[in-house]
Amino acid sequence: MDYLSSLQLDIMLFLGGACGILAVMTLLARSLPARTKHILAAMEMSAMFLLMFDRFAYKYEGGTTRFAYFMVRASNGLLYFFMLFIPFLLTHYLVDLFINEGKLKKKPFLLGVCDYVFFIGLIFLVIAPFRHLYYYIDAENVYHRGSWHLLCYVFPFLIVFLHEMVVIQYRKRLVRRFAVVLFGCIALPIVATVAQIFLFRFFPISLTSITMSLVVIVFYTFALNFISAQAQHAKERELLFYKEARKKETEMFEETTEALANAIDAKDKYTSGHSIRVALYSRQIAREAHLPNQTCDQVYFAALLHDVGKIGVPLEIINKVGKLTDEEYEEIKKHPVLGYQILSSIQQAPYLAEGARYHHERYDGRGYPDGVKGVDIPVIARIIAVADAYDAMTSVRSYREPLTKQAVREELRRGIGTQFDPTFARIMLRLMDEEERISSAS
Repeated sequence: MDYLSSLQLDIMLFLGGACGILAVMTLLARSLPARTKHILAAMEMSAMFLLMFDRFAYKYEGGTTRFAYFMVRASNGLLYFFMLFIPFLLTHYLVDLFINEGKLKKKPFLLGVCDYVFFIGLIFLVIAPFRHLYYYIDAENVYHRGSWHLLCYVFPFLIVFLHEMVVIQYRKRLVRRFAVVLFGCIALPIVATVAQIFLFRFFPISLTSITMSLVVIVFYTFALNFISAQAQHAKERELLFYKEARKKETEMFEETTEALANAIDAKDKYTSGHSIRVALYSRQIAREAHLPNQTCDQVYFAALLHDVGKIGVPLEIINKVGKLTDEEYEEIKKHPVLGYQILSSIQQAPYLAEGARYHHERYDGRGYPDGVKGVDIPVIARIIAVADAYDAMTSVRSYREPLTKQAVREELRRGIGTQFDPTFARIMLRLMDEEERISSAS
């Protein structure tokens, strides 16, 4: 029995230290809401004090010094207080849980009853030492149970029982796993208390105190994991929402640019669908060049709007049948700069303005409007230049019929290194060859 008592004191010391450390960790945790953090920390500190005073009550029992006399009485009184106070704190944790997580609009009625039970139990706790209701200390400084000793368990037992009723009643408002653990954590002290009532005279072990401290530790650990899981779930939902928003934003951007491209092409009855085709060719060339997916998308959108400057070109010039005069041609040559001016206001997508301004530049520097050459021309514009020329040669124009495939191929070859970027022009030629092979096979 002495060994069992000594082992019990060591267990109390270990668990009390663990509860104290968890209390500090809880107060330092940033992931916990302020109210939840304070309630959990108070529960852990209370569990630490419960074990500490229970240990002191055993350690100083039977001592003959004045200090031992004082410690036995103070420790037993505070022991009963914390046995009542921990369920009280759990009540307020559950209130916070069901309002915040369970989305209840007000505190459950039974949890309100728990507060009244606590205060009634507190009144009896104050009276108990004077009436020897729960316990008394004899002349040899030894603890004895009082005639109304079972009454000390009634109040915490009733509070915990009401907790179980609330968990059962609102279990569907919580995550199932958390509700099960919550139910089990609340039930364990009840089982331990019943066992202690009947086994104390044979085995004087503080099952209730030890079990309550263990439950507080387990409860803290699971509550922290639960909150962390919720935070992760919230983060995943936020990320999913962001992805959906980005997807919708991209779709809206694409639909808007396609609509604008169609409006541009509608000015010229001979170029219907020109911008869409150039965009598709441009993206295909970019992919064949193994450019990043983001760059391929940028090429596509820039190509859609490469002719936006034609909005500022008079309609009679665009739809003129036959060769343009020098003055009319100079007017047409203004559309890259006009397009740049229109699109440069879109600061989040500067590549749109680059595609509009530079798509008529030549690789040898003889293009317009700026006469830049080689790699000084933005890569997006060099790709669009090839795709634009290909579609122009293969489409009907007001001044001519479409060129033959052979003629288009010869023009592209002739333009390598002069009009076109060699890499992208060769890719366009390879795409033409693949298209012909597919047509022949079918």
